[in-house]
Amino acid sequence: MSNEHTPLLTSGVCGLAVGMATVCGRGQPGESSPAHAGAPKKEPRKLDTFFGVMVPTVLSMFSIVLFLRTGFIVGHAGLLQGLLMLVVAYTIISLTILSICAISTNGAIKGGGAYYMISRSLGPEFGGSIGLMFFLAKVCACGVYVLGLVEAILNVFGIEPDAAVLGGVRVLPQGYWYNVLYSAVVLLLCLLVCLVGAHIYARTAFVILLVVNVTLLSILISPLAVPAQDFNITHHGPGNQTRHYDVSYTGFNATTLGNNLWRGYTLDYSTNSVMSFATVFAVMFTSCTGIMAGANMSGELKTPSASIPKGTILAVVYTFIVYVVLFFLVSSTCERDLLTQDYGFFQRINVWPPFVTIGIYCGALSAAMSSMIGASRILHALAEDQLFGLPLAPAAIKSSSGNPWVAVMYTWALAQCVVFAGQLNAVAGLVTVFYLLAYAAVDLACLALEWASAPNFRPTFQLFSWHTCLLGIISCLVMMFVINPVYSSASIVVLLLLLLFLHYRSPTSSWGYISQALIFHQVRKYLLMLDVRKDHVKFWRPQVLLMVSNPRSSSQLILFVNQLKKGGLFVLGHVQLGDLDSFPSDPVQQQYNFWLSLVDKLGVKAFVDLTLSPSVRQGTQHLLRITGLGGMKPNTLVLGFYDSCTPDDYFLQDPAFCHASPGKMQEDNYNFGVDLPSLQAHFPPVRHVESPRWLSPEEYVGIVSDAIKMDKNVCLGRYLFELQGEGRDSKVDGSERTIDVWPLNLLQPSRCDRVDVCSLFLLQMACVLNMSGRWRRARMRIFLNVEAASGEQGWAVNEETFRELLRKLRIRAAITIVPWDAAVQSYCACRAAPEDGEDAAEATPPPPLSDDFLSAVNGLLMEHSSQAAVRFLYLPRPPAHYSQSQQYLSQLEAVTNRLGPTLLIHGVTPVTCTDF
Repeated sequence: MSNEHTPLLTSGVCGLAVGMATVCGRGQPGESSPAHAGAPKKEPRKLDTFFGVMVPTVLSMFSIVLFLRTGFIVGHAGLLQGLLMLVVAYTIISLTILSICAISTNGAIKGGGAYYMISRSLGPEFGGSIGLMFFLAKVCACGVYVLGLVEAILNVFGIEPDAAVLGGVRVLPQGYWYNVLYSAVVLLLCLLVCLVGAHIYARTAFVILLVVNVTLLSILISPLAVPAQDFNITHHGPGNQTRHYDVSYTGFNATTLGNNLWRGYTLDYSTNSVMSFATVFAVMFTSCTGIMAGANMSGELKTPSASIPKGTILAVVYTFIVYVVLFFLVSSTCERDLLTQDYGFFQRINVWPPFVTIGIYCGALSAAMSSMIGASRILHALAEDQLFGLPLAPAAIKSSSGNPWVAVMYTWALAQCVVFAGQLNAVAGLVTVFYLLAYAAVDLACLALEWASAPNFRPTFQLFSWHTCLLGIISCLVMMFVINPVYSSASIVVLLLLLLFLHYRSPTSSWGYISQALIFHQVRKYLLMLDVRKDHVKFWRPQVLLMVSNPRSSSQLILFVNQLKKGGLFVLGHVQLGDLDSFPSDPVQQQYNFWLSLVDKLGVKAFVDLTLSPSVRQGTQHLLRITGLGGMKPNTLVLGFYDSCTPDDYFLQDPAFCHASPGKMQEDNYNFGVDLPSLQAHFPPVRHVESPRWLSPEEYVGIVSDAIKMDKNVCLGRYLFELQGEGRDSKVDGSERTIDVWPLNLLQPSRCDRVDVCSLFLLQMACVLNMSGRWRRARMRIFLNVEAASGEQGWAVNEETFRELLRKLRIRAAITIVPWDAAVQSYCACRAAPEDGEDAAEATPPPPLSDDFLSAVNGLLMEHSSQAAVRFLYLPRPPAHYSQSQQYLSQLEAVTNRLGPTLLIHGVTPVTCTDF
């Protein structure tokens, strides 16, 4: 636990530890503070907003769509639907950008970009699964850009006789495998650039952006300088058919604009399939996948929290304006057939065609490199966080300059697989679905942070709300299924499988879990709604406080009570003796992690509540009063039995506590800093038979009496360490087990002719155990004690009445009548009337029960219940005089001696109901 002397930023709380030397210690170069003398040197951050965010984002959003698919979109969809697609796409990414800006301005960001933001917001399960999906999206995008670049190269240099563009140096043969070969060469070039380092690409990217903008400028002025022209275009169709198209470039023309307003979906000559709104939108949306390009460079940015929002918004506004202008330009100057039959038509109508060629090559190549760099950074961040273990471990390796070259190699290899698709349009749908899923995840992260209402979520960017986040999620999911339901369903299934894998792998981290904040928010709301005044006996369930002295000797009792709770509250309570005045800080707070790790090891669903008190009795009173909240407070106290038995050390019997396999050692790494040796060392050895007790008989009985006064039910467990098959990995189904119930007060035969609240509570607890998983198939037997030699037949009436009661309570059990005349005679002898002249008041407290009577009762139990798995007995109310505490315990010990697992129960609250 931290205190006022703990450094505030040592573990990156709220993400502020990143770049700490830059923020907090603006010293001279070469200076180092003592606190960081032994820390590894951090890689310098070199990029600003323009070079690190705006330039790669603009280039990624232009990519191949700007020059190679603008005509494809307007030609098939028409101007109006094309603008609609543009507005829908930019609405989706604008909503996502608001979420990105909010998350990125809520603390410093390290390398990994979108993955870092999602994982640190939603926790390792969501972050790891979505991060891997986003990595795959970037890999597929890299393949798409490479395929687009190869398509542009072959348009100019392909040797196919009927190529769409005439002229040029045609030296490159065409075909599927040639396309794959050229793509591999381009990918190899990207690999070499990425291995040099991201900062080199960022500097060259500015030059590429200048070239692309010059090309754009030439396209915008070309309609003013290039006259109207006619072209003949030839394509090879299915079955070696040759199709010829006569197309025209008209220059600015109102008729051309009118003809291009409406949709005209037709055959796509690259894939020989008919286009639709969904397929065209999928291709167009690949231009919107670059909004994360700046965020993915977060590890190289000087101030990512400021640069990412500013640079991303400026880049999106700029690209949107460019696309709108180009849509109007091409729809006003080019006939539809020109747009749909030649995706590289900009080269035909440019004042100088090489301008467009150079622009396409530069734009596509930079987008491919940006995707490869971004994907490698995400993979490197995943590997450093060790979420997927050994398969991604090599990706954490970096060069001396900080470049994750192994992650780059991983990315290059996977991108090489993508280019086997052969055509850009064939992969566009998958890329778009992956990106929409990633964008929905970013919106979900921001929505969760907003709904959690955590005080530390206060981003400096305020232009967002939960409405924008929710709208972003819905729009992403809707468009995913519009584009391709199969890809969308498959990607969501893969995401869920990754989520389950990471959840069951149970990685823990210091990032914080948004799920914990959301659970807290909801639990608080529902606890306020859980009104104790509306409690009804029909919905009663045991809510147990189990007092534990030492888990080494109480683990079997903990496991048994876990079966007994029936979905109710289960709290492990422990009292540490001491006075807070004698400690510099609360010693109890340091123990919670050990107890919670014990709960994890045992596999029980329990809370932990510890207290510091001068006495165990006083501490138990505290826990009974303050444990729980609202309607979730303990109604039953469970204690181990107070006897002279030498306790066994459960930690020496259970393999989970004795030794650690490699898999267990791996789990210990995620156990919040508490490994198995630390857990064993924390809990002291079990009490030796001659060791003094911390609890006197009077105090123990006083605890039982206090609980009853506080209207709590009490259960005392004896010999439960003999019970087998209660562990987490047990295969016991209960078919060989028997639950024996003795609902009448065996220590007071005079009261054995009636069933009281305590008897009904005892029946209810036995029934609850019979409903739990490992006891569901156990047989339950109920024993009724009668005086058979009395000559009266009242016991037969009582038996029939009891059977009717069980029928009303829906309890299935076999009833056995047990004569106990000998025991009753012994009881009557020891309870003889006081001698003449002795006042009745002086006869209290009553004389102790005779050993003969206790032996007779024990023999009765041994005779009928020796083979039972567990026995439920009536616990008499403790004596009012504390001087009789030892006598009370001796009687209980004698009755249950050598009996086996036994639960002595005293109930004070009605828990059964015969109404519907």
